[in-house]
Amino acid sequence: MERRKFLKGAVVGGTAAVAASGLAAPAIAQGKMEWRMVTSWPLNLPGPGTSAAWLADKITKMSEGKLTVKVFGAGQLAPAAGVFDAVSQGAAEMYHSVPTYWRGKSAGIVLFGNMPYGLTASEQHAWMLHGGGQALYDEMYGRFGLKGFLCGNTGNQWMGWFKKEIKSAEDFKGLRFRSPGLGGEMYRRMGASVVQLPGGEIYPALQSGTIDAAEFIGPWTDLALGFHQAAKFYYWPGVQEPASAEECVINKAKWDALSDELKLVVETACSATYAYSTSEYIVRNPPALKTLVEKHGVQVRQAPEDVLVAAGNAAGEIMAELREDKDDLVRKIADAYAVFRQGAMENARYTELGVMQARTLPYKFQ
Repeated sequence: MERRKFLKGAVVGGTAAVAASGLAAPAIAQGKMEWRMVTSWPLNLPGPGTSAAWLADKITKMSEGKLTVKVFGAGQLAPAAGVFDAVSQGAAEMYHSVPTYWRGKSAGIVLFGNMPYGLTASEQHAWMLHGGGQALYDEMYGRFGLKGFLCGNTGNQWMGWFKKEIKSAEDFKGLRFRSPGLGGEMYRRMGASVVQLPGGEIYPALQSGTIDAAEFIGPWTDLALGFHQAAKFYYWPGVQEPASAEECVINKAKWDALSDELKLVVETACSATYAYSTSEYIVRNPPALKTLVEKHGVQVRQAPEDVLVAAGNAAGEIMAELREDKDDLVRKIADAYAVFRQGAMENARYTELGVMQARTLPYKFQ
């Protein structure tokens, strides 16, 4: 999908959504409610935008219309970076975004979404569901009057789009690089000049030369936003985000007022969306990458080893600092994350990693 066509469709769709809602307060009639979901994405952006729409549809249908969710793209009711505050303050009932964006609220929040050299998508979900992550998530978000659930994951992202080749870790020094959260902090420690931009603002910044490089998600979403038109070198692996969880976060007062039945609907829909969204990236990324390479001449490159080592060292420094943070809750979250990560790595050595390495051997497979 070409960027111009996608953005044109997003604007038309967004205008229709605003017109239909009238920007009014949620409708409550005969026991039915209408909630507004503000998002950090252009409306129906392939990946996070379509995941938000899928979740809203499932909540509406599973509740048999008792709780109808209307989705609003970034900038329609709240700016991309403002959805956290909008829901915390009660200006909207719920938002769809990523924990990565809220480092300014607390560094501990980011670990519920991703950590450089951290958990994979399946490991992240396991930590939340079975490793105590959800209780810590609730404790942290309770500070802000919020209740959250993970509801998707991009899986392992790409290192990003670069206008020039990266030959060594030295090339990151002075590089104007769009990368959010702790991943951005990792690159800053490598010498990059890190820039924070919402997804919809990355392309014009690349095109104008305001930034030299940017990472967002992966081939499927990046193709739709047209980054290949402004930068041709596409690097992997995305060690800054081995996984990036998406979240559905609800105003705590609104959540508490829901019936047990509707709470179960929302929680179940979020869990279902995590599985649906995460698996969709696996399906959509390969053909998108093929299009980028064969149609648009994108040059796929593996990051040099010294880049990965320097990045790993910076990530290690960040985790050590989180585990010594002055905030007791941040330390508790970081400790729990680090312990779970160690166990997950030991398990992966004999399971996923072992199988992945075996699949690269020169055997015949039809």
